[in-house]
Amino acid sequence: MTVSRRTFLASSATIGGALTLGLPDVVRALEAHTESPARRPVAPLRILILGGTGFIGPYQVQYALDRGHKVTLFNRGVTNTALFPNVPRLVGDRNLPDGHKALEGGEWDVVIDNPTSNPKWVRDAGNALRGRTKHYLFVSTISVFSDNSKPIDENGPLHLPSDIDAAYDAKVYGQNKVRSEMEAKTQFGNDVTIIRPGLIVGPGDLSDRFSYWPVRIDRGGEVMAPGTPNDPVQYVDARDLGEWIVRLAETKTLGTFNATGPKLPTTMSEMLYGIKAVTTSGARFTWVAADFLTANQVRAWSDMPVWVPPTGRTAGFARVICTKAYAAGLTFRPLAETAAATLQWYHARPAAEQEKARAGLAADREVAVLAAWHASGRSE
Repeated sequence: MTVSRRTFLASSATIGGALTLGLPDVVRALEAHTESPARRPVAPLRILILGGTGFIGPYQVQYALDRGHKVTLFNRGVTNTALFPNVPRLVGDRNLPDGHKALEGGEWDVVIDNPTSNPKWVRDAGNALRGRTKHYLFVSTISVFSDNSKPIDENGPLHLPSDIDAAYDAKVYGQNKVRSEMEAKTQFGNDVTIIRPGLIVGPGDLSDRFSYWPVRIDRGGEVMAPGTPNDPVQYVDARDLGEWIVRLAETKTLGTFNATGPKLPTTMSEMLYGIKAVTTSGARFTWVAADFLTANQVRAWSDMPVWVPPTGRTAGFARVICTKAYAAGLTFRPLAETAAATLQWYHARPAAEQEKARAGLAADREVAVLAAWHASGRSE
């Protein structure tokens, strides 16, 4: 059926200033959300960020600098090299046997490890940093869970860990992250915080797993919406995640935390109509049943980003229990802000990148599936 527009959001924040969101300028998006000086910590920390120039890293760096911390970056010096020219940078390739050697000369209050899915990197970082940091914060994933059919908290069953001494295989992502979490505790003992984000969204996301929707809705016309309006969804803005991680470092909050949102349960219709509210498009949504999508080889999560069917082996991906993270201070900006910033950033990308989206349904494929849905007689 085709559903008329309804207002789902009680309010939306005004996005201050002009967000010129083409990387490397994407960090400017932090300026409107930086906490006031009165709420900044008294004592600056020495923070080492492994990575720091990819997706969530720049938000962490800018937020930490704004709060008076002393930041050092460690990476290959390849990605977004123009970012943060005044921040000290150590260079190393973590794939090499001596790739962490540059870390052997310093001491830091906290280390934030963003890009690691190779457990060998954690082991090598531990060897290089032993005795010279007070806190290691590892960014993991909800993909560590082996049973995703139901809502799950931090104590849910995990995949069997990968073999750290075997050849690295990127295809076993969840298993690698499980082994990386284990290695973090082996190397850094009790001084470890493990963050398990869900789908990370917002400006700077090159996966297109969320940006498909603002871009598609902004284009207008009949938009294929998956499943039913009440199907649950979860996501976290990279800026909210990055800022929260810095605050965990400030308080040395230890433990393991699932980290996705929004805090209140959110449905697919709330997300889609919330995105539409920041556009001037005349988009109208046609909801296509999950079984019909499967029969027509339209895949959840990839062809229809953010969404997973509300029943079955992946249903829990949209119902992850994150009460620990909320109690520890994870907050969420309004969907309106995330959607508008994502859309502006997307249109600032090179045309070639816009044409080769990594997620979402191609326009001609969407038209064909919608035509088949209407012809089936089930759309009324």
